[in-house]
Amino acid sequence: MPEVALPLSAVLAEAADALRAAGMPDARRQGLRIWSDLNDVPVEQPILAQQQPVDPERASRFLQAIHRRAAGEPLPYVTGKAGFRHLTLRIDQRALIPRPETEGLVELLLDRVSTGVVADVGTGSGCIALSLATEAEFRTVLAIDRSLEALQLARLNHQLLDRPAGVRFVRADLVTALVPESLDALVSNPPYLTLSEYASLDPSVREWEPAGALTAGSDGLEAITRLLHEGWTVVRPAGWLALEVDSNRSAAAAQLASGCGWRDLSVHQDLFGRERYLLARRSDTR
Repeated sequence: MPEVALPLSAVLAEAADALRAAGMPDARRQGLRIWSDLNDVPVEQPILAQQQPVDPERASRFLQAIHRRAAGEPLPYVTGKAGFRHLTLRIDQRALIPRPETEGLVELLLDRVSTGVVADVGTGSGCIALSLATEAEFRTVLAIDRSLEALQLARLNHQLLDRPAGVRFVRADLVTALVPESLDALVSNPPYLTLSEYASLDPSVREWEPAGALTAGSDGLEAITRLLHEGWTVVRPAGWLALEVDSNRSAAAAQLASGCGWRDLSVHQDLFGRERYLLARRSDTR
C-alpha cells in the first residue's frame, strides 16, 4: 500500500492493473466507479483531478476495495451502494443486490394501486418497500423479512433516506404475522430458483449473495406457492398481488394462482423480454 501521497493518476493506474490482471472487463471504468462511490464524488471527478495528491490512508482504503473486486466480490458490495429506481441504497451481503428487473415489478404495481396498506414480503435491502413509500401515497408500507440481518440493513436504508413516513419493519416468515384481509396489495420478489439452478449460478452470485433469498426447494416454487395460498387470506377482496417469478415457471405460477382464487391474472415481460412478473387480484371467494 502507498506510504507517500501519490498522484491520483498513479493510484488509479495501479487499481486498473490489478483489476485487469484478475480478468475484469472495463478495468479502468470499474476503478473510477469504485473511487467515486467510496469518496461520494461524481464519476468524472477523478478524471479531472489526475494530478491531485491522494492521502495514503485514502489510497490504502481504495486499493483494499480494488482487491476485493479483483477477488470476485460483486461491485455493489465492494462500494456499498446500489441504485434502485430513484434511490441510492446501502447494500452488503445481508441482502440480495437490487436488480433492474425488480424495478419493473414496482412500476406494474404502482400502475394499479398507490394507496392503502401494502406489504413487501422478503424486503431484503428494502428497495421495493422504500420505493413504494417514496413514490406513492400508501398509508402503511410493511417491510417484511425473516432475516434479522436483512431487516437491519433495510432499517439503515430507511434512516439514510430521512425515514419516509408509514414504513414499518416486521420480522416474519412470509405473511405469517399479518391478519386476514389487512392488505390492499402484496408485492414480493421471493426466492424462485431450484437447487440445481442455484448450484449452476455464476460464482459472482452463488459465492456472495445470501442463498436463502435465492433458493425455493427442488421445484423453485416453494415460496411462490405459499405466497399464493397464504397471501389470499391477508389481501382484501379485489386487492392486488404482484410477484417476480422465474421466467421458466411463469405459466406454472399463473396456473397455481388461478387455483388459489386469484383473478384478473396477467404475466408481464421484463426489460429483457422474459416473462418475469405475475399480477393478480383477489376474488371474493376461492
